[in-house]
Amino acid sequence: MIISLIAAIGKNNELGKNNTLLWHLPADMKHFKEITSLHTVIMGRKTFESIGKPLPNRRNIVITRDKNYQADGVEITHSFEEALSLVKNKDEEVFIVGGAEIYKQALEFANKLYITHIEAKDKNADVFFPEIIPIVFGEVSREEHAPDEKNLLPYSFVKYERIF
Repeated sequence: MIISLIAAIGKNNELGKNNTLLWHLPADMKHFKEITSLHTVIMGRKTFESIGKPLPNRRNIVITRDKNYQADGVEITHSFEEALSLVKNKDEEVFIVGGAEIYKQALEFANKLYITHIEAKDKNADVFFPEIIPIVFGEVSREEHAPDEKNLLPYSFVKYERIF
């Protein structure tokens, strides 16, 4: 099974603020949907609640410490390891979609990273993606995009794979 992390981050690895994304890039949302559709997505409770509903055309697994947490349309687990046990030998590739704490836990297990690098900084960010260490993850593809009328910032879709 391939464990992949997917995220959009700023120049300082910024992910979000107050449980919301920092930037709105329709091209990134489309990219996210294309990559994760028909796969399992694993996320933390806060990420799930910020989305507000299960992501369509995907198996949704939510991790929470709250043993009484319930939500329609998702499977609830109480640890990253428990979430992985639900998908082991069932999915070719699973996607970790946030938040920061789940990314941090998942990084040591990850085979691939799908990162949208946004050419911007936000000094008010309160959650960050873990550092991508080049000797651990090597860049295998990059697709750069200039700003346009819908996507107001330059960005790049970059795929990394674990080197060792």
